[in-house]
Amino acid sequence: MCGIVGYVGKDRAVDFLLEGLRRLEYRGYDSAGIATLDDRRRLHVLKSPGRIETLADEVRKQTPTGATGIGHTRWATHGAPTERNAHPHLGGDGVVALVHNGVIENHASLRERLAAAGYEFRSQTDSEVVAHLIAESLRQIDRRGPAPSPKDRLIQAVELAVAQLQGTYGLAILFRDAPEWLIGVRLGSPLVVGIGDGVHYLASDASPLAGHTDRIVYLADHQLALLMPDGLEVRHRDHGRIRHQIESLELDAADVGTGGYDHYMLKEIFDQPEALRNTMRGRLSDDDATAVFGGLNLRPQELRQVRRLLITACGTSWHASLVGEYLIEEYARLPVEVEYASELRYRNPPLEPDTLLFAVTQSGETADTLAALRELKRKGHPTLAICNVVGSTIAQEANGGIYLHAGPEIGVASTKAYTSQCLAMAMLALYFGRLHHLSYDQGRRMIDAMRRLPDAVEEALQTHEVTRRIAERYADAGNFLYLGRQMNFPTALEGALKLKEISYIHAEGYPAAEMKHGPIALVDEHTPSVFLIPQGFVYDKVMANLEEIKARGGPVIAVTVEGDSQTKQLADEVIYVPQVEEFLQPIVNIVPLQLLAYHIAVLRGCDVDKPRNLAKSVTVE
Repeated sequence: MCGIVGYVGKDRAVDFLLEGLRRLEYRGYDSAGIATLDDRRRLHVLKSPGRIETLADEVRKQTPTGATGIGHTRWATHGAPTERNAHPHLGGDGVVALVHNGVIENHASLRERLAAAGYEFRSQTDSEVVAHLIAESLRQIDRRGPAPSPKDRLIQAVELAVAQLQGTYGLAILFRDAPEWLIGVRLGSPLVVGIGDGVHYLASDASPLAGHTDRIVYLADHQLALLMPDGLEVRHRDHGRIRHQIESLELDAADVGTGGYDHYMLKEIFDQPEALRNTMRGRLSDDDATAVFGGLNLRPQELRQVRRLLITACGTSWHASLVGEYLIEEYARLPVEVEYASELRYRNPPLEPDTLLFAVTQSGETADTLAALRELKRKGHPTLAICNVVGSTIAQEANGGIYLHAGPEIGVASTKAYTSQCLAMAMLALYFGRLHHLSYDQGRRMIDAMRRLPDAVEEALQTHEVTRRIAERYADAGNFLYLGRQMNFPTALEGALKLKEISYIHAEGYPAAEMKHGPIALVDEHTPSVFLIPQGFVYDKVMANLEEIKARGGPVIAVTVEGDSQTKQLADEVIYVPQVEEFLQPIVNIVPLQLLAYHIAVLRGCDVDKPRNLAKSVTVE
């Protein structure tokens, strides 16, 4: 949610700011703005509701100069998406300009106090409170007597202000009287610094930095960064100035482009075979017939003592976690409980000391998942993360974990990260299974099946044209049902979610047998049912459920394997996918459902990559 960019250097800041904001569009937003500061201490602010192109039109008209600047895309939390509520916000009489990600929980009391002190508020946001608070902190420091150095004066003002904040924040701050300095500070909302030659960059994630620098610094909570054209200082609230660690950015500009596809989402659907290969790379051992994870930071002897797994996640990651529950219980015989992170963070479930937590997240910044992880850590449980973003907050705070290496995912509706999460769950099932009772031969068979998986997904992608034709037939439907059993039940949930997210059609996923306990009342000739037909012991049961839908006049779209003549005779539409082992069916079967949602959304004229009201990285509760 929301995006931050910042620049301090020698060139025109606005060029980087606009490019960076475009790369952050995937995070979700409803307004955008920039502020630039030139060497004559002239602050130029432009902002507008709507898309970045509206802002870019204003930039072209006014061509703001200045080699220092900040930019922001806002996802509304306090106040409607209007020009007044858009960032940047000014503090005092314009001595401070800032952009903010996060939520300030005590903004109401701070606003009341600042208003009483004479500060005039022009927006409904919690963020403007921070701008005025920093301006007030500057005034307090100046009243104390002999001023510290100009640099220390600004740093102390920011530190004094953020010490009064309750909530989360990532801030990029300009000071009118310091045209070559930019400050970033964070608590619970990510910030990344990019280091260049005579230039420094700031962003809420690494994507705007690709192609500009390959040297980055991930800021941690309670850290403050002072960016100058030729220098960087990092301070910690409790430790003062600290030595910052420079890491390599393994991302180039091509990785954050559409690669010739019409949309990021379509590109990422077709990225999945390679993403799966990257998720597996170096993690399958033929000699030991098991999976190998270098980042768990727990010895096999310790993991053997685990008696229960608790997996927490939100949204699509929660569906991947459900797949993991089926797989780990089946192959490792370990009890698994999957919890919505938004519920777990406020619950107090009885947990045995030998319980291990996995936090599953694409971005590594999901606020509810982070809060749940912190709560379990506080209670002394070991915590591991399954995450796609190196250097993210959850990746840093977990005791260890597994990076997916699926590559950057720009489309808001997750595709390749989901299938990579499911594959990571399959590898965990293999790993824990081999720690306990799973035989060497069984392990080798699972490894062989996983290695064939990317090719099977390549074949499943050939359903592209079939799903497009089916989409043309059903794009005007108002409701969809998605039905599957066992390991394909989470696939039904995920297929329904994809359709809801990007086409705005109401869709629900259910276990196929549960359909007759209520949802069958929705079935009519205008409500398609998407059936996932497994090749396994529940095949006949699912076929019976399919016939119940047909008996009530409901159209059926079936996903099954080539050669399934029985399904072909009953279903109105059939999508054929390759046969794979049962534990990998959720990964292959979701591919045509992703394509179906994509094509329906395109036909309905929806913004596939930036669906309304949604954000890629949900950093607020």
